[in-house]
Amino acid sequence: MQKSGEDYLEAVLAIHQDKGKVRTTDVALRLGVSKPSVNRAMKILMADGYVHQETYGDIELTEKGVLKASQVYFRHKTLTMFLSEMLGVDQKIAEQDACLIEHDISSETMEKLAIFMQKHEKRN
Repeated sequence: MQKSGEDYLEAVLAIHQDKGKVRTTDVALRLGVSKPSVNRAMKILMADGYVHQETYGDIELTEKGVLKASQVYFRHKTLTMFLSEMLGVDQKIAEQDACLIEHDISSETMEKLAIFMQKHEKRN
């Protein structure tokens, strides 16, 4: 999956958690893209089995979509915490950097980082 697809899935998950329903406009505002861009992305994600959307309806993650979006969100959250809390990076910069790193980090490195963060949290 491309980075932009992961960003869209993560946005749909976050909006769903905040509002309960996800509209094209909500995704466009969150990602700073146009509604036609969101529509194109949703068609691709629907064809790949990650989302379901009736014409002009709300966007819903499929089971496959929830799994993928949750993985991306976990990577983003863990990386943001590591950068801001462990390294002292400014929160806004940590968020931006985590968004860049979350797409390219290996599973092995992410797993080791998550274990490291869990151990650190237990000590604090």
